[in-house]
Amino acid sequence: MSLGEFLLVAVLALPAVGAVLVAATPRDRAARLVATAVAALTLVGAVLLVLGDHGWFGYGPAPAVQPWHQLDLPWVPGLDLRFHLGVDGISWPLVALTALLTLLCCGYTLWRVPAGGSGRALVALLLVVEVGILGTFLALDLVLFFVFFEVVLLPMYAIIAGWGGDDRRRAARKFVLYTLFGSVLLLVGVYVVVAAAGTADIVALTGGSGLSRGAQLAAFTLLGLAFAVKAPLWPLHSWLPDAHTQAPTVGSVILAGVLLKMGTYGLIRVAVGVAPEGARWAAPALGVLAVAAILVGSLVCLAQDELKRLIAYSSVGHMGFVLLGVATLTATGIQAALIGNIAHGVITGLLFFLAGAVKDRTHTGALAELSGLRETAPRLAGLLGFAAVASLGLPGLAGFWGEAFAVIAAVRRGGPLWTTLAVLAAVGGALTAAYFLRLLRQVTHGRPSPAVGRLAPGLAGAELTAWAPLVLLALAVGLAPTLVLGLATGPVDALVGVFR
Repeated sequence: MSLGEFLLVAVLALPAVGAVLVAATPRDRAARLVATAVAALTLVGAVLLVLGDHGWFGYGPAPAVQPWHQLDLPWVPGLDLRFHLGVDGISWPLVALTALLTLLCCGYTLWRVPAGGSGRALVALLLVVEVGILGTFLALDLVLFFVFFEVVLLPMYAIIAGWGGDDRRRAARKFVLYTLFGSVLLLVGVYVVVAAAGTADIVALTGGSGLSRGAQLAAFTLLGLAFAVKAPLWPLHSWLPDAHTQAPTVGSVILAGVLLKMGTYGLIRVAVGVAPEGARWAAPALGVLAVAAILVGSLVCLAQDELKRLIAYSSVGHMGFVLLGVATLTATGIQAALIGNIAHGVITGLLFFLAGAVKDRTHTGALAELSGLRETAPRLAGLLGFAAVASLGLPGLAGFWGEAFAVIAAVRRGGPLWTTLAVLAAVGGALTAAYFLRLLRQVTHGRPSPAVGRLAPGLAGAELTAWAPLVLLALAVGLAPTLVLGLATGPVDALVGVFR
């Protein structure tokens, strides 16, 4: 077994075995320490996957799929299904981000365990969720992709229902119902592809190989809707605000940081890659829906009066920019979607950590009750201000590149429709700045409210440890976007080559 194959197995086996070890550890704090150590080892393995020959993921008939590392073993020989894993410049940043956020969340539980259950059960569920998310990003077999995609469902339901807020059970049920709807569509879409092409191997299916135009249209419709539910993309987003608002802090961080990216990654890797003709046919509709998501999400945020719900609805707008980039079917647009995914995961993960800290201290998320934060807790207010301006797309921070490139890609696509969409998306970007500045004015400025007036100015060491990597990443990706885009140039060029 080569080093690359060993690492691919290790990044999936470590959290899976770790979840079992955590469940078998009798003492709660010891279990959380074990989970944090396992998550740290998983992050090391995920980072080391970047080593090796950086080929590209070809979506045309030639070259074939060329990941940096891959593992291809028989899984169900009778059905020609294989345990096929691989990593390249499109998937690796998301793999590393998943491992990082899981480590930060497990480490965060060493300091604070949300009310509702034991810390041991919580970190065990976080590790199981990590297995599902990492497997989704690494799978190169459609059926294997579907299996990993579904692994996430029940543990995330348990995290929301077990450790969430007062209305957690309703939010968890809503999350499950929407996700199951998407899962059914995904299963049918996978069946359509496999039945038409005779294989589930994404390597063989790249570029629509073996699929008629009609099969590609049907497959893209089913797969696109399934991934739209998970992302979530407007108008299939209504489960998101409730889930985010009711989930515990670590649940919200994982949910926003990487779980949503399963949908956008699947849209790029599977829906567009396997059914390019379907993507070409649906591109104008996707562009319209993307801009609608940007505008609707921004307008709702302008009227929102609850901290976590505002951040949740902001994700609808940010995912709209990701979808707009994908819809252009250009290299610039796909790159915008990829860096937008990473930037959103880093910044929104930080925002939910900060929102959780504010709610834990003040016991409220109402914006009207949170004024004057900079007077009593200036460090917390400063970090919140940094995360907000990063999310609104300030140049020099990570959030800028995805939004800017998506608009540029739409302009370059040309024609009245795409030019109009680019203008409306730019207006949505201005509205994004407006609602985040409104958030900062209401929360950090003014005379301290009674809930804020009793806060201590300091921050816990565990909080700083969990937040510092995200702050540094937001700066690093903002100042050097090639950290993400440089790795993906080859795969993206091969992907858009199908549409030329």
